[in-house]
Amino acid sequence: MVLKVFFPSCCAFAESGILIGRWISEQNSAVILAVVHFPFIPAQVKQYLSEVQRVSKVTVSVLGSWSNSKQEKEESLSEFLKDLGTIFSHDPWIQISKEGDSKFWSCSTLQKDANSPKEEEVIFIYYDQCKVMLSHLHPPLDSAVSSDHKADDASKLSAIFDTVAKSKVLFMTDRYDEGPIKLTHWQSDGVEASIIVELLKQASVPACMLLAFLLSLVSRVCRSRALNFWPLSFLWSKLSTCEQLGHRLQHLQVISSTKKAENYTQLMRKANIFVSLLVDVALGLLLMSWLYRKNRIGHLADTLVPVADRVAEELQSLLQWLMGAPAGLKMNRALDQVLGRFFLYHIHLWISYIHLLSPFIERILWYVGLSACLGLTVVLCILSDIIALLTFHIYCFYVYGARLYCLKIYGLSSLWRLFRGKKWNVLRQRVDSCSYDLDQLFIGTLLFTILLFLLPTTALYYLVFTLLRLLVVVVQGLIHLLVDLIDSLPLYSIILRLCRSYRLAAGVKFRVLEQQDGKPLRLLMQINPLSYGNVVQTYRLPTYSCYPKDSWTSLCKKLFLGELIYPWKHKREKQE
Repeated sequence: MVLKVFFPSCCAFAESGILIGRWISEQNSAVILAVVHFPFIPAQVKQYLSEVQRVSKVTVSVLGSWSNSKQEKEESLSEFLKDLGTIFSHDPWIQISKEGDSKFWSCSTLQKDANSPKEEEVIFIYYDQCKVMLSHLHPPLDSAVSSDHKADDASKLSAIFDTVAKSKVLFMTDRYDEGPIKLTHWQSDGVEASIIVELLKQASVPACMLLAFLLSLVSRVCRSRALNFWPLSFLWSKLSTCEQLGHRLQHLQVISSTKKAENYTQLMRKANIFVSLLVDVALGLLLMSWLYRKNRIGHLADTLVPVADRVAEELQSLLQWLMGAPAGLKMNRALDQVLGRFFLYHIHLWISYIHLLSPFIERILWYVGLSACLGLTVVLCILSDIIALLTFHIYCFYVYGARLYCLKIYGLSSLWRLFRGKKWNVLRQRVDSCSYDLDQLFIGTLLFTILLFLLPTTALYYLVFTLLRLLVVVVQGLIHLLVDLIDSLPLYSIILRLCRSYRLAAGVKFRVLEQQDGKPLRLLMQINPLSYGNVVQTYRLPTYSCYPKDSWTSLCKKLFLGELIYPWKHKREKQE
């Protein structure tokens, strides 16, 4: 069986000593973690390894000896390294020796039963210890590709990655320590640290405690009974601004929690939420600084009322067109005049409502601009609510037309069943046979004829106002898509993938360094990073919005039957 030795590239020029690592018997592999240099006392080495094993929960032991002839030229060194196998008694005892500047190393194993070293096929796999320790190996996401063979390979790799990652306590000892044991590993020249980072860690504890206390007060106010009464609860559930504020409140509670993250996924979720909040607030402050320069809010307020008047005039001209002979169609004049005047009256009411609010629009926009300090998403949600309020008359037109159209469609379908001697059984939810007398058939024929000839007029009004309503819904949908993009995009993970791609590992690849007959094969293990699509799919943050579960077929069926579409409803309301 081939012996695989995972050797850290930082130890290639280390002085002679003994190899510390983990033996994985299932894979016949040795993961080298560090080199202990001479002189040392074996009892102290064993005590140190037992302490490391207790802290890291990894079976760390002395796997063999390392001989660097460029550093040590004593002839008795090789015999001394062989004798160390009887002291530490690891089976097999691995002996690795490097001769001068040669790229090829010799490796032999000594079994307990054998008296002489055994030459077997060995593969040296060099790895970057720093990158492997800091990286996190992700399982394959594609279920079609992740067969049993690939799942087994992933488990083998995860054992190697976990060994290096959990042995962090072993890398906290450098050559400047005055202890009895001298090690060579990736941090042997000095433990990497940042004074600024440590100060921020110390300052973040009281800041998080204060923020958690303030957020607890806000959450108690939000859960108070005063907000559970009908008007306030209805507004809280329907206004997207309130939903976004509640969503960001949950994010702040996650960030300010003093509880330590239990796993890597929770840690990345906290980091992604924190960066998302920072970017959101930064974009909001940029927008606020732009709005309050050169009196842009005043110009925006001055153009808002003329735009609303222009929209009202266009609706009036559209209704005048519908009350005539639209596209040469002959409509029912009586119903056409009634519906047209009814909708024109609503437009006149809407124009009066807009002009009544016109003196306060600039002040309202001024306070709305201040909300940008809460984040760009809050401003976008306020914009969506303002669009919903400014187009409320279009929504009313859509509801009126949809109700009339739906009433006629269901009336015609019910009367059509009457002609065929059928009826709808409400209790059993099915169509049953039924016998009707002559009077019922006569009245049904009259009603069917009336509804059938009135249907084109109602359908035309329904079609026009449905298209206007869909236009408003598309605009609001684009705004909410942008809000969901800012809320759910894992910015920290994307930045980490861009700057330090090895931190998000999808697998590894091996590159052949040198190969020579009679010498161990030398490979270099390189980390394959996750693709950007998999990064977004793995670390995407959940949002409060819910995309419609209806398919296009179901949506077209609802539009054809005149059923109302409520795009603002959320997932929890649907599940209830």
